Amino acid sequence: MRFVLASNNKGKLIEMKAILSEQGVEVISQREAGLNLEVEENGETFADNAYIKAKAASEVLGLPAISDDSGLCVEALGGAPGVHTARYGGEGLSDEDRYLLLLKNMENAEDRRAKFVSAVVCVMPNGDVISGYGECHGEILYAPKGNGGFGYDPIFGLPEMGGKSMSEITAEEKNAVSHRGKAIEKFREELMKYYSEI
Repeated sequence: MRFVLASNNKGKLIEMKAILSEQGVEVISQREAGLNLEVEENGETFADNAYIKAKAASEVLGLPAISDDSGLCVEALGGAPGVHTARYGGEGLSDEDRYLLLLKNMENAEDRRAKFVSAVVCVMPNGDVISGYGECHGEILYAPKGNGGFGYDPIFGLPEMGGKSMSEITAEEKNAVSHRGKAIEKFREELMKYYSEI
């Protein structure tokens, strides 16, 4: 089974491949499929945005397309940045710029609770939709720690991992506890159910 990931995010591609390859699912990036597609993510939820991206890629390529929309929701910021996580602070900022801005906006916040959220949506060429959802609860650290991962990983602390940041754990550990790992695992279960019912 070949699926296209409606993204060129290398981190997401590695995580998707690692979890879905066990099911005999080959995941390729939209670039590998010869697609350079930028769609407007104007949904109100992570699932809305994932569906928009997957549907667009599936329609163009005629293949099953998977999309993940994920983000960081911080209690002290009223759930922000939420669906605007990737664009937090505006265009042209690096991952580091974004998480440093978030730390600055959290300077006086005592409540450090936060969660990463992921919605994985697959749109089949016939229009069928399969999805999975996952959350990872943690806290915003006071300073970045670690060199692994991507995005906001260096400032997201995991109490269950002894307070390590998402950037300090191995890829295997991350797949086991992360929002995306949980969402992909749920998606994998739904995908197997889908194929068993055809």
